[in-house]
Amino acid sequence: MSPETTWRAWYNGLIKPSWTPPGSTIGIIWSILYPMIAISFIYVMVQAFKGKLSWSLAVVFIINLVANLLFSPIFFGMKNIPLATLDILIVWVTIVAQFFLMWPHAKGISLLQIPYFLWVSTASIIQLTVFFSNR
Repeated sequence: MSPETTWRAWYNGLIKPSWTPPGSTIGIIWSILYPMIAISFIYVMVQAFKGKLSWSLAVVFIINLVANLLFSPIFFGMKNIPLATLDILIVWVTIVAQFFLMWPHAKGISLLQIPYFLWVSTASIIQLTVFFSNR
């Protein structure tokens, strides 16, 4: 069995909400969100390096990006549902923080967080359901 078949079989065996989107839809959603996340992250890093934004604000974006990128290896690679649940909650909390921390500085960057927030809120509900249903 290939590694992809192994994680796919594991994932398909999990109890998930009936409304969980198929993988192809999730892929499309992330292909739309990742450019928005990249624009926000690059903007914040450039402004932090220029001294126009505080590094404490930039750290929130760094934590968000790292937690976002770690979700798939934790969930699909390690198959660690509790840690993946904690990870997605960190992503969610940092998106909320990003919105409010950026609003006084760059409303456009704050607004870019809204679709990201909506999707991660949905994904968090799915993940919490997986966590509580597969104990």
